[in-house]
Amino acid sequence: MSFSANRVFPTTRLRRNRVDSFSRRLVRENQLSADNLIFPVFVLEGEGQREAVPSMPGVERLSIDLLLEQAAELVDLGIPAVALFPVVPAERKNLSGSGAWDSDGLAQRAVRALKKAYPDLGVITDVALDPFTTHGQDGIIDNDGYVLNDVTVEALVNQALSHADAGADIVAPSDMMDGRVAAIRDALESAGYVNTRILAYSAKYASSYYGPFRDAVGSAGNLGKGNKATYQMDPANSDEALQEVAMDIAEGADMVMIKPGMPYLDIVYRVKQELQVPTFVYQVSGEYAMHMAAAENGWLDGDAVMMESLMAMRRAGADAILTYFAVRAARMMRDSRT
Repeated sequence: MSFSANRVFPTTRLRRNRVDSFSRRLVRENQLSADNLIFPVFVLEGEGQREAVPSMPGVERLSIDLLLEQAAELVDLGIPAVALFPVVPAERKNLSGSGAWDSDGLAQRAVRALKKAYPDLGVITDVALDPFTTHGQDGIIDNDGYVLNDVTVEALVNQALSHADAGADIVAPSDMMDGRVAAIRDALESAGYVNTRILAYSAKYASSYYGPFRDAVGSAGNLGKGNKATYQMDPANSDEALQEVAMDIAEGADMVMIKPGMPYLDIVYRVKQELQVPTFVYQVSGEYAMHMAAAENGWLDGDAVMMESLMAMRRAGADAILTYFAVRAARMMRDSRT
């Protein structure tokens, strides 16, 4: 981009277009709407069950019947999609995470219920084993605790197929195993699920911002002092993210996810600018918790920083944002129009 050397003060006063609300709106470069939001939800077993997540004020785990009530508001607000994360009871976890592809599992039942009640609401499912393993890792481990790639990919294929069978619109492998997108795509095609989309968590970093999420799904205790550095990306790397995204697109991903959000907006920008693919970003639990803690202490204007953070993600190039603020932000945007 080049700028004319003739555009100098006072001939050019950039503040002119900032004088009035109408002109600020007319020249605004990026827009944020409910169309850009995905709402993540934590699903519980049982009926009439509602549990607060202490580290994420305002976020609750919901049983399927209450999830359907929540979904009604999502549809009313125009939020296009929900992302499901099951909270798996301890007795249903094992070393191999085999509960992940149980046709009558919690995630699968939630998908069927949502698609029956709200067929036009997009349903995204998490394809990863950590909620289902006794060790809290995203895959199957060897005797030394190392996550085995290829055998884990086989398990992820089973999980993705079970989600497609249940009616999921988008399966989202968030595990960071090599080659899993190609394997899932081949399995979906062979099973006739040609329009089941893959949202690949292509650049998922080994971040410290995930703590509240792991508490919410109940995997933190299983993981203990372990970490996921042998498969999630090193926070120091950015070129590697471009390789990961390019490979996943070549293997059949329909859109890609960058995770976390705000600390990695440089990655969002590079992916969108250099590869021009549908680019999503996850404003993760730690980001949400920090915003909420600062707002609850009166240190920041909660609504203002929420909207600013979401706009920053749009400005960086995100087409969609998976955020725990989705309902609150969509309500604000709706109310501002009335």
